[in-house]
Amino acid sequence: MACFLRHMRISAIWIFFGVGLASCSCTNQSRSKFSRDTPTEGTINISVDESFKPVIDSEIKVFESSFPNAHILVHYKPEAACLRDLFQDSTRMVIVTRGLSEAEERYFKDSMNFEPTYDELAVDAVAVIVNKESKDSIFTMDDIRSMLSGTPRNGLQPVMDGTSATSTVRYLIDSVLKGKSLGKNVTAAKSSEGVINYVSDNKNGVGFIGVSWIGDRDDPQQLHFRQKVEVAAVQCESCLGETYVKPFQANIYMGRYPMLRGLYYILKENYSGIGNNFVNFLQYERGQLIFRRAYLLPAKMSFEIRDAQITK
Repeated sequence: MACFLRHMRISAIWIFFGVGLASCSCTNQSRSKFSRDTPTEGTINISVDESFKPVIDSEIKVFESSFPNAHILVHYKPEAACLRDLFQDSTRMVIVTRGLSEAEERYFKDSMNFEPTYDELAVDAVAVIVNKESKDSIFTMDDIRSMLSGTPRNGLQPVMDGTSATSTVRYLIDSVLKGKSLGKNVTAAKSSEGVINYVSDNKNGVGFIGVSWIGDRDDPQQLHFRQKVEVAAVQCESCLGETYVKPFQANIYMGRYPMLRGLYYILKENYSGIGNNFVNFLQYERGQLIFRRAYLLPAKMSFEIRDAQITK
């Protein structure tokens, strides 16, 4: 009998010990499942419109050098794919050329009990590039519309980063063609760099890309791109007289360049994590200066235009 009782006590001890281990294991799993990154430590996934790869690469490089334990895994995609990613749990932030619609805001509020934040970070220009040997380097907006709708002058061949789903295509259809379809003459490249390569190899090629791909004169790769193609001038429709302008920052700031679009972040993070820290970085001085260097117009930082006189 004593032996039996001793055996029962030993069994009870092992059962209690096993339950304790299981409890610890569940607690650790639960803690791991619901653990959150901090503003300066952890890893997040973001999706970014491919049109802005050069400038966002620069932003992330500087951000991660300031916060070595914070890691941003960036996925460059067409804009529509970025917005689809926003509805997935794995993607916490996207950078695209628009904010949320009312229907999208309602969806997130209903499904997550909070609304993602979004705001404009910078203003971008859709630049027009031509071959170095092209006879056409200035265009009216009517020229652009004719080219995109299928009736180009001088056999010009328009090319862009895809024929659907990209922000550049959406902008040109919505804002330039006013909802009309692209002509069958429009050629699709796989990326903005593909647009540059196509135009450099085809005398009649006319490309449409974000200005951040060719604006940074301190970037060796972009200087190489500028050697391959020419940035065209487009007629300023708000200027007096017949004036043609290039997508310089002063022309973006003053609204002289006609093809402008905003760059927005959308963040679904309702606590202080890496996403909020990165947004703060993009909105404040260092992040805004990187946008300025990339030839975008910073949306959160004043941009001063000064008169200058040249004396001989």
